[in-house]
Amino acid sequence: MATAQEPERVSAADFIRGFASWRLRSARRPVVVTHHGKDAHVLISHDDYRRLRKPASGEAVDALQASLANLVEAIRDAVLLFDRDRRIVALNPAARDLVAGDDHLLGRQLVDIFPGFGASLVASHVARLIECRERFAGEVPGLLHPRQWLRVDLVPVPAGGAMILRDTSATFEGAAEGDARAATIAAIEAQGMIGHARLSVREAIEDANSALISMVGVDALAIRRVRFSALLSIATRRCFAEALETVFRTGEPARVDAELISREGEAVPVTLSIAERRGAYASDGAVVVAVPRSPRAG
Repeated sequence: MATAQEPERVSAADFIRGFASWRLRSARRPVVVTHHGKDAHVLISHDDYRRLRKPASGEAVDALQASLANLVEAIRDAVLLFDRDRRIVALNPAARDLVAGDDHLLGRQLVDIFPGFGASLVASHVARLIECRERFAGEVPGLLHPRQWLRVDLVPVPAGGAMILRDTSATFEGAAEGDARAATIAAIEAQGMIGHARLSVREAIEDANSALISMVGVDALAIRRVRFSALLSIATRRCFAEALETVFRTGEPARVDAELISREGEAVPVTLSIAERRGAYASDGAVVVAVPRSPRAG
């Protein structure tokens, strides 16, 4: 008896006489029609045939092109296609959003869309792309708006070229802020009298500058992993601990007067400024800045 995994077999003569019955059976499982005892033909349902049928090469290319078009429509990068005359022939929704345009963008020149195009190096790279199919990738400022940075990729296509754009202004702003912080720290170090330390969430000192190390009179290795409150006089430890807890709880900076105790036991009056180091998901600890003050200011 045939199983669900096996086709049913029927001779050509019996198949002709009982075609209606065999047609219904083929909807459930394949029917093999034999001729002179040898398998000759297979009758299957139309749904099975469509699943098994391989598309013709032309259909496969059309399907691929449709898939690529849908992909370009869906990606978050702005994509513009332009011809050899630098006219826009197609663009995806992200490109319309980037340039705040509409369907009237089609047919317009790149220089009409991007105010900074003519004075930018992108114009020469577009020319090399069209003439030599030379690709380009780089960060370009002011192409669309002043002080805006765009990541520009130029790729050759049969129509002319494709321009892929991504706004990277935030990355450059972050780099500029990092440079400003580095310059601030360098200025503090040059001043020579302002100590600072980086603390973990458990108050352990991860790093300290030379001014702070000089105040407590120890070497750089000895101060690492020590709780910052251990450097303070007993009378000011509680105030510091409460200020640090407030910083972690509220995220707002705090300031407190305290006394650093040197290795020789001398009290060094300081004003401590505390700010949280906030990571992407949680607190990374705090930064403490120590500025010496006159004993009378306490």
